[in-house]
Amino acid sequence: MNNMLNYRGYYGSIEASPEDNCLFGRLQFIRALVSYEGQTVAELSQAFHDAVDEYLSDCEAKGYSPEIPCKGSFNVRVGHDLHLAASVEAAKRSMSLNDLTRRAIAEYIGQ
Repeated sequence: MNNMLNYRGYYGSIEASPEDNCLFGRLQFIRALVSYEGQTVAELSQAFHDAVDEYLSDCEAKGYSPEIPCKGSFNVRVGHDLHLAASVEAAKRSMSLNDLTRRAIAEYIGQ
């Protein structure tokens, strides 16, 4: 997914439906299904903003905490050999496997 919308800390997809001659998307990285659509990029962007605002308003009205994108933890299946090698490397550096993984991801994405 190369193109994403961003507003108030939420991300949304941009997709096209040739059959319906429209653009559409949904909020990413949360479990709630929040979708939006438009005929132009400007309409889609406005619909995305409206969808985020409505989602947050609905959560507030119902007394729920809105989901935040990416809660900060995830499980990764890397296979035995890579898991073992990473664990050994973390031990050599006197750090946790979580810290080694966090640093590796940060370096990979340039942060």
